[in-house]
Amino acid sequence: MTLKPPKRTLKSRPITFASEIATQKLSEFWSGLEKGEVYASKCRKCGSICFPPVADCSRCLGSEQEWIKLDGKGEIETYTHIAIRPASFKEHEAYTVAVAKMKEGVRVLAWIADVNPTKVKIGTKVKLVAKNPESGLTYAFTICN
Repeated sequence: MTLKPPKRTLKSRPITFASEIATQKLSEFWSGLEKGEVYASKCRKCGSICFPPVADCSRCLGSEQEWIKLDGKGEIETYTHIAIRPASFKEHEAYTVAVAKMKEGVRVLAWIADVNPTKVKIGTKVKLVAKNPESGLTYAFTICN
């Protein structure tokens, strides 16, 4: 005798949620972006560098962070081209994101701004820059020549 699962039709529905995020401890990061600078947090207890910055260290749970300005120089370790975009990014054209290891040793995930996808390769040198478009503060990589 073969058992068959019951036939069911599942209907999907949108799920919406809101979350409040305390940003007081991270205000220096946003202020930096406004000034065209990108900062990471560094734990005063264990020396761990985090990007995006954190209020509390995930390694040692220390809550004393200092700010370090990232030089911006990095090298792509991996990347992907996004052609089929999630619903929340439908207004954007296809785009490329990459993870780059920065000079300071921290890895950063960011969009690559204004680039022909065929120019992106593992090992490509990039510069992490602050951006201030109408949609809000952000950061992105640009390809170094």
